[in-house]
Amino acid sequence: MGQVALLTLIVFSGVFGSAAAQQSLATNPQSTPTITFTLDFPRSTPPHYSINVAADGHARYECTCSVDADSDPENYHSDFEISPANRQRIFDWAKQAKFFTGKVDSGNNKLAFIGTKELSYNDAERSTKARYNYSNLEPVRQLTTLFQQIAATQDYGHRLAYYHRYQKLALDDELKRMEGQAKNDELAEIHSIEPVLREIVDDNSVINVDRERAKELMETGRTMH
Repeated sequence: MGQVALLTLIVFSGVFGSAAAQQSLATNPQSTPTITFTLDFPRSTPPHYSINVAADGHARYECTCSVDADSDPENYHSDFEISPANRQRIFDWAKQAKFFTGKVDSGNNKLAFIGTKELSYNDAERSTKARYNYSNLEPVRQLTTLFQQIAATQDYGHRLAYYHRYQKLALDDELKRMEGQAKNDELAEIHSIEPVLREIVDDNSVINVDRERAKELMETGRTMH
């Protein structure tokens, strides 16, 4: 083969390979399996949030909310590593729910509206999602409860960081509420906000009773983790 012909073949192969790679990325945009839960509920706080969990354990929480009545709505996000046990549960429940294909919503129009929820699954081979108000499927109910517990923990982390910086006197009530919910098993992944709790524990300007509550919550998170 001549040099010109060989060069032409190399260039053509390179262009074809690049096009094929781009097409592969277009058809398989998500190589790491991920599950995302979103909630839109205008009458709740926050009115919108999402939690994305990847199979490698990385998780991201995003919401649009106001910390208090005097502050404007803002976009907030938090990245953290989810515990192996909950990561396993999430992907097992998704599999049991057939990755949210088929009928997920109960279809019962007599039920009160408790927010528009969406569960989605993405990997290199599939992209599926389902919206629902309430589901009769047990794995979907389990997922909903767990994601709402994780979201509640992330919201505490957001508010505690804000109050610690701007309104330290508000920490007392906030930590009491969080402590109560933790005892009632209404929170999950408390370890994910340990940096915020640690800042409170280490701050001598915070009253001792609040520092002790924050310390106990840290220990609870480690036990759950």
